[in-house]
Amino acid sequence: MKQKIVSAAIILDSRGRIFATQRGYGQWKDYWEFPGGKLEPGETPEQAIIREIWEELEVHIEIDSFAQIVEWDYPDFHLVLHCFFCHITEGSPKLLEHEAARWLSRDELGSVNWLPADKELIEKLQNESYKLPHH
Repeated sequence: MKQKIVSAAIILDSRGRIFATQRGYGQWKDYWEFPGGKLEPGETPEQAIIREIWEELEVHIEIDSFAQIVEWDYPDFHLVLHCFFCHITEGSPKLLEHEAARWLSRDELGSVNWLPADKELIEKLQNESYKLPHH
């Protein structure tokens, strides 16, 4: 099975809300996800997420910490998703590739239809005892 290696940003604001984006294209159009994308050849997951967020949202981010790796089998590929807690250091998100975006509190995370690979992480983030990084 083909494998895709991807980085995703769990972008937090100063109030602890999480930035979610809605896909505007492809098989999973209209599903919600953490923004990010595929690693380029020779790129680290950390380099990829900084580049991808600039390309998708035109904001500069700083990585606060590694969250986890999620592995998920979609029908036509195996996903390896490197997830990082980040915060915006410069700019306001512009939707260059997504249909919509929202800042969601922990209580609101279940209000959107997440991609299957993100659901395990969403459950963890909804747990009040799970410590989110502060910046």
